[in-house]
Amino acid sequence: MKIYFDSAATTSLDPVVIEEMLKYMKDDYGNPSSTHAFGRRTRAAIDLARKRVAGHINAEPGEIIFTSGGTEADNMAILCSVNDLGITHAITSAIEHHAVLYPLEELAAQGRIKLSIVNVKSDGHIDLDHLKELLATNERSFVSLMHANNELGNLLPIKEVGEICREYNAVFHSDTVQTIAHYNLNVRDIYIHFITCAGHKFHGPKGCGFLYVNNEVKVKPMIRGGAQERSMRAGTENVYGIMGLAKALDLAYENLDEHTAYISGLKDYMISRLEENFPGVRFNGDAKGASLYTVLNVCLPETDKKETLLFNLDIEGISVSGGSACSSGSNVGSHVLTAIGSDPNRPSVRFSFSKNNTREEIDYAIEKLKVIYELPVVA
Repeated sequence: MKIYFDSAATTSLDPVVIEEMLKYMKDDYGNPSSTHAFGRRTRAAIDLARKRVAGHINAEPGEIIFTSGGTEADNMAILCSVNDLGITHAITSAIEHHAVLYPLEELAAQGRIKLSIVNVKSDGHIDLDHLKELLATNERSFVSLMHANNELGNLLPIKEVGEICREYNAVFHSDTVQTIAHYNLNVRDIYIHFITCAGHKFHGPKGCGFLYVNNEVKVKPMIRGGAQERSMRAGTENVYGIMGLAKALDLAYENLDEHTAYISGLKDYMISRLEENFPGVRFNGDAKGASLYTVLNVCLPETDKKETLLFNLDIEGISVSGGSACSSGSNVGSHVLTAIGSDPNRPSVRFSFSKNNTREEIDYAIEKLKVIYELPVVA
């Protein structure tokens, strides 16, 4: 039996998305910059895809810049803010994705910005009072805080953070890679300047995403060499990637309520099965509160098989991700689990779900975990 519980890392391509992409691989393969009929067809398709994507978040089509994925989009938001908006102070948290942390840390090391790290509470939520303090004691700032943490699932109160940023005239960027297509996001209802997306997180293709840039923000391209993406991102467009992303986003929002209810039920079921079978089990982050319904980070009881737990699950056909907090300078563990003070002696496993998972798969995973822990199993 093969079970995939790692949808926060990537998802399978939806068959409908594959069919959409194949048209642009086999037939409509023209370069969108070409003026002949082949090029005009692909240019028109991209323009329509941009309009559809923008509509899902209530943006203007001109505010959508297609990228190679979430990492490029995050980097662009950060670097363009420093290069073009006069930002000299940035605020982020220790639990952000490295696509945000690494460029900010490099800019700080170069002396181009002062970098402040906002406090994170033990439940994985951002300390908003500390955020206000940092904003109040510094000049105009750039704030980058992710909407949902990719390891814990914790949700940021994005609208509230936006209002705090508005109060202090800060530029606000949120990595929304884990929440686009899983929640309704209305950029006109949030004070926000940049959000990011990666198509492969919602059954679309890898290698394609987008950056939303509020039309009140004027930035220059990070990648230069052509006039593509309205002169905001040089390079021949990934036509079939863009078309696949747009189709996947259409499908996600068409079925949002149904999928939300179903996947939330899977997460709740996993929590209950773990609590029934593993005394002392904990959950990293705010699993039962303000948390992404697709992600569950489990802090399992101590075991002498900690180092091989993921390997043993993989042997049983169960694909998950995880690890532990850093216990020493030589132990490279999860920077997120370390930041919230998770017990480094206990293994942590991230189960992340999609519309394709079932309760039967959860039951199978529980029984295999019990075997690993040498607990009685159901005959």
